[in-house]
Amino acid sequence: MCGLAGWLSFQRDLTVHTSIAAEMNSTLECRGPDAGGVWTSEHALIAHRRLAIIDLEGGKQPMTSAEASDAPVITYTGETYNYRELREELRDLGHEFRTESDTEVVLRAYLEWGVAFAERLTGIYALAIWDPRTEELLLVRDRMGVKPLYYWPTADGVIFGSEPKAILAHPDTEAVVDAEGLREIFGIVKTPGHAVFRGMREVRPGTLLRFSRSGSEEIRYWQLTAHEHTDDLDTTIAHVRTLLEEIVSSQLVADVTVGTLLSGGLDSSAVTALAARALADGAAGPDTGGDAAKPVLAFSVDFKGHNERFKSNVQWADPDTPFAVEVAEHVGAEHIIVELDTADVLDQDVRDQVLRAQDLPVSTGDMEYSLLVLCRALKERMTVALSGEAADELFGGYTWFHDREAVEGDTFPWHHPFEKAGGIGALRAIGLWDRLGLTEYVKQRYTEALEEVPKLPGESGEPERMRELTYLNLTRWENFLLDRKDRISMATALEVRVPFTDHRLVEYVYNTPWEMKSFDGREKSLLRAAMRGVLPDSVLDRKKNPYPSTQDSGYERAVRERVEAVIADETAPVLRLASRAEIERLLDEPEGTYAMGGPWSARAVLERLVEFNTWVKIHGVRVEL
Repeated sequence: MCGLAGWLSFQRDLTVHTSIAAEMNSTLECRGPDAGGVWTSEHALIAHRRLAIIDLEGGKQPMTSAEASDAPVITYTGETYNYRELREELRDLGHEFRTESDTEVVLRAYLEWGVAFAERLTGIYALAIWDPRTEELLLVRDRMGVKPLYYWPTADGVIFGSEPKAILAHPDTEAVVDAEGLREIFGIVKTPGHAVFRGMREVRPGTLLRFSRSGSEEIRYWQLTAHEHTDDLDTTIAHVRTLLEEIVSSQLVADVTVGTLLSGGLDSSAVTALAARALADGAAGPDTGGDAAKPVLAFSVDFKGHNERFKSNVQWADPDTPFAVEVAEHVGAEHIIVELDTADVLDQDVRDQVLRAQDLPVSTGDMEYSLLVLCRALKERMTVALSGEAADELFGGYTWFHDREAVEGDTFPWHHPFEKAGGIGALRAIGLWDRLGLTEYVKQRYTEALEEVPKLPGESGEPERMRELTYLNLTRWENFLLDRKDRISMATALEVRVPFTDHRLVEYVYNTPWEMKSFDGREKSLLRAAMRGVLPDSVLDRKKNPYPSTQDSGYERAVRERVEAVIADETAPVLRLASRAEIERLLDEPEGTYAMGGPWSARAVLERLVEFNTWVKIHGVRVEL
């Protein structure tokens, strides 16, 4: 999957500053442990860290298109799934290739089609191309924002990187977070383009940025559009099935071992089952890490004793593991269950690695920590894993799609469980919600988001509202989850691919009427129907569960103790957000109050306060309120 970084300056001689690019690049070593390099010129430094997946020997970067000094150079992260088809098209147009990598295909696509090349890519990617002939730098991000890419505009150019830490390693930048940055952290809105740190921006999904001596330009090469859906229900179900089969098969292409993340829910089970079929049928093509004849590797996570102490609640209806086991047996997968205890997710090394990986105190608590431990285990057996993210946003799987209060609410729909599960109440109890003006900020961002929603002419009522909710989820909530998955998996050098973010599927299902998406009165009706006959009925008919979270009372006690330890220090940075007395008010609540985890929960707020304290002290963040 790799990492990239770089610096463009039209007024400096950057050949004497290569050590800065090397330092920026070194912060991304976990994303690319296999190789690294810096390409140097007078006005541009282009850096890359490589996780070798396709063409293990030939795909080294940064890569130039020719030996000439004015040849364009690329630093590229991610995967272009249609690179073989593009390579044949480019060969027919006269291009010659020196490698078998998708990186060279992307670079030559730029040489052939200019900035329009991005429209031809199908995949997950973030990349930079410096063209010495025109003295232009391009920054490009994939359509759904699966791969991260940040930048820091300067007076004479730009500094950029896969993660904020790479940019903050540059001496001309500073880790400052003001009130608006704090609103992004605690408000759970995930505004596209917002990077939290003052002066830094995130390249928006589906966007190309062009920097030259005359300034910068933003080009949206892809965005969701509304159009009439003309297929009937049976045709729609069949088409979703066909698309998913093609997409999963294409995402198995690699020169290393590929597996899946399997929770036992509908989404990950669908991906695992389709991957197993593609590998068994040889439909994944020749480049599948040599595993085409082997059963798919499927990994699950569970907590010791979870089944015995499990209690259903508003988000979790039943334990995951029995269903994951059933799916693995049904599709013939080699199934590995990574079983954790409370000590694993309380381990300080694990928690510090998660905070370093995410660059921000935005943890949802034990869910992040268990995901890191799971990814470590996967990395021992594979380099690439397929995951089920984005299905809930696309097909309407969350409770807030089906809760009348959430649907009719005048805010982001995920703020409904945020309120019910105690997260907003906890922020209010310590005065932080009002101190940051989060009611007004969330309202502002919500209004801006609604203004973006593409709709059909004359669309109104439930069809209009459900289209709005789908758009909000795909462009805000999903970006939060994709960023989480990318950062934590790449902290272990594991590439996670997400079939449900393929733009062809997203475009089709976004425009499928809500009455089809919920035709049987259930969540994700369309996806369940498409997977009928592929998965066991027990999984198809199961209520949606989020990623697993521990219900061990020992974990809640440990979180309380960590908060107490933090606020015992009167110099603690977190006391700038809320007083000791205000935070103690949360700790005075009876045991069991914070038994439920998840990003919406009061427990997650407590964890975020501890993380905030560590983040400021260890990462040298200056907070300006």
